[in-house]
Amino acid sequence: MDRINSKSKCFSRRQGRQFKKKKNPPFASMAKNPKAAKNRRPTTRRSRAAAAATATASADIEDLAAPSGSRAVVGPTTAPVAAAAVRAELLRWYDANRRDLPWRRAAEPAGRGSGRGEEQRAYAVWVSEVMLQQTRVPVVVDYYSRWMARWPTVDSLAAATQEEVNEMWAGLGYYRRARFLLEGAKQIVEKGEFPRTASALREVRGIGDYTAGAIASIAFNEVVPVVDGNVVRVISRLYAIPDNPKESSTVKRFWQLTGDLVDPSRPGDFNQAMMELGATLCSKTKPGCSQCPVSSNCQALTLSNQNASVKVTDYPRVVPKAKPRSDFAAVCVVQIAQCLDEGIADSTGNDNLFLLIKRPEEGLLAGLWEFPSVLVSAEKTDALNRRKEMDKYLKQVLIIDVKRRSSVILREDIGQHVHIFSHIRLTMFVELMILNLKDDGDELCLEGQDSSKLRFIDENAVESMGLTSGIRKVYNMVKAFKEKKLKEQRQVPTRKRSRRLK
Repeated sequence: MDRINSKSKCFSRRQGRQFKKKKNPPFASMAKNPKAAKNRRPTTRRSRAAAAATATASADIEDLAAPSGSRAVVGPTTAPVAAAAVRAELLRWYDANRRDLPWRRAAEPAGRGSGRGEEQRAYAVWVSEVMLQQTRVPVVVDYYSRWMARWPTVDSLAAATQEEVNEMWAGLGYYRRARFLLEGAKQIVEKGEFPRTASALREVRGIGDYTAGAIASIAFNEVVPVVDGNVVRVISRLYAIPDNPKESSTVKRFWQLTGDLVDPSRPGDFNQAMMELGATLCSKTKPGCSQCPVSSNCQALTLSNQNASVKVTDYPRVVPKAKPRSDFAAVCVVQIAQCLDEGIADSTGNDNLFLLIKRPEEGLLAGLWEFPSVLVSAEKTDALNRRKEMDKYLKQVLIIDVKRRSSVILREDIGQHVHIFSHIRLTMFVELMILNLKDDGDELCLEGQDSSKLRFIDENAVESMGLTSGIRKVYNMVKAFKEKKLKEQRQVPTRKRSRRLK
């Protein structure tokens, strides 16, 4: 996205001269009442721009990005901020208050000029920045430490398999990030060197403007900006920007203004300081303005002090999130109880096998393992229809005819679990089906079926396998159900126990 607000073109030279004499920005009257700006109806031109921005973001793993290589003319779109003072005060505060995080220790400036050392710093920054997208810092610390212990260099990561990476990533969510990290590492190793500029980094699979700016500035000291949600909040308040922060033209301004502020001698530290400020003092709902190092330059705070109806937290404007669509899925945990007596009490040994199926390599949760799942319409979420769809699905991938009731030990609904993705609210209807089959599990695969997409694993393997949080929740539901069932059976005399549980 380009880095300038199109409104600058509307100013005449006379208005520009008047602007220099005014204390407040040209849009100060609007900023004094940011709620009025919320009611403005976007034009068709802006709507198309916003749609284009959404399309660009969907091709990357970052929320905010400016078009690669974009440059724009600076216009009088905001009141001037004392850049030198902001840099000095912000860096002084950062040096005294920055959090001690493992990736910052790995990216200490001592490595500058050491060639390979800079590449190692760049790799550490890359991994941490990708993990931090959409994920809280306390969660990332442990994942980052385990990741770097296993793959300390980009070369070691490039030699890993997608399955190994997915298992290490399990629980962080947004699994496309892990896939892009691996693909990017392979691309870098194939070329033989780590890209050292933001423009070159953008050529790597999965690296967009934000990640490229972070790596280039922190690891290689290139004077380029980074813009994430925390930086948007800081810039919105520094300049009292009332516009929709998701619109293309507004995002361009964020990149423009942040670029103007970047410290030329310490670009990496400045970018980290901006993100640190937004993550700590300049929070969404309870900003610590009295402790903020740049509060004297904050236009939102100035407006708030002048007008009781204006609050610092009015910036950036809160944009309602699109309502996620509702999907429904039948999930069947298929357990093969080999050579065991028919009874739930006997279905806890390691001879039991669970069926896992690999998802397609593209789309949601690409390439990850799950229990057999099939989407159903909202009108067919009743037990009868769900089982019909599941039976049909199982016959497509396995020689399992669930209508042969002599092979079914138990088939029972366990409950529901709602899993929230960024754009989908998925309701999973979970059932457990225990089968007593004499055939070896490997012989269940249909002739011609890709066996690499099917797997039978025992309970120990399920416990240690890297599953998504949703699938892990489903498995825990099944475990709790079986434990409850086992406890109930132990309370019933042996002669009264049913040979078949339905």
